Amino acid sequence: MGEERAGDGGGREFHRVSEELRARMVDGTYPVRSFLPSQRDLAEEFGVSRDTVQRVLRELATEGWTESRQGSGTRVVKNQRIQSSTAKATRSRRGVSLGPLISEAFEQPEVALDVYTLTSESLDTHIRLQAERIRGGFIHPRSISLRMLLPTTSVPLPYPTAKDEENATRLHHRLLAITERHTDSLRTVLRELRAEELVPAVDVQIRHVPLTPAFKLYVLNGVEVLFGPYEVTERPVVLETGEEIMALDVLGLGATLTHHIRDADPDSPGSVFATSMRAWFESVWSLLSE
Repeated sequence: MGEERAGDGGGREFHRVSEELRARMVDGTYPVRSFLPSQRDLAEEFGVSRDTVQRVLRELATEGWTESRQGSGTRVVKNQRIQSSTAKATRSRRGVSLGPLISEAFEQPEVALDVYTLTSESLDTHIRLQAERIRGGFIHPRSISLRMLLPTTSVPLPYPTAKDEENATRLHHRLLAITERHTDSLRTVLRELRAEELVPAVDVQIRHVPLTPAFKLYVLNGVEVLFGPYEVTERPVVLETGEEIMALDVLGLGATLTHHIRDADPDSPGSVFATSMRAWFESVWSLLSE
């Protein structure tokens, strides 16, 4: 059986397994401190080689999702944590991750997401989970609007970067491929909801801005804002070939997000910050309008 799977280590199978495991950690199937199935069980479940599973687990570990110890297996160690700007929010959101907040946003009749990020990878994972909730009849939004700002592909970014020029180019192409793959996935999954007549109105707009993202920003339904600076770290980046390249990179997962709510008091810290970041997004979006 292992010989039959010897050729499955290409990019498509690698991405399929890694994205499914991320989705399971996001939706709580594998919560923090739980252990993933064994490499053998994962290889059997997904119909791939142990080598493919090992490369996926290395990538998840370098991104901060998991840690592996000899003889103990692979354990989930981190999810994106959120700190709140108001006392009320702190009580209600303590220890909450990004996933539940997006889930709450999708439970509204009209869903509006404004996002500024380095790639669309995390957002793609969360929205695909919401699409399954819609198909399962658990939520029934009447409209979904997504506006996303991404860095333009023509401007070199300072991260990820490697010491030598050849590897720097490979890392840049990897980043572009990740962004393109998940952006296409986002467009497809949302448009399919409209085509299947599950969501009457769907609007997806993506614009590219000549800026290096120093932070990620989510504006949920015009009321809640999630903001977090990217943290630069030295880490091994795993290529589809299995090769590891040491690089200076940012981990979106590792960035601490602060949660701000625009409430009835316009002078509260949450309202002030949420209003200012919404205005920032609108100003940049307007400048890029065609």
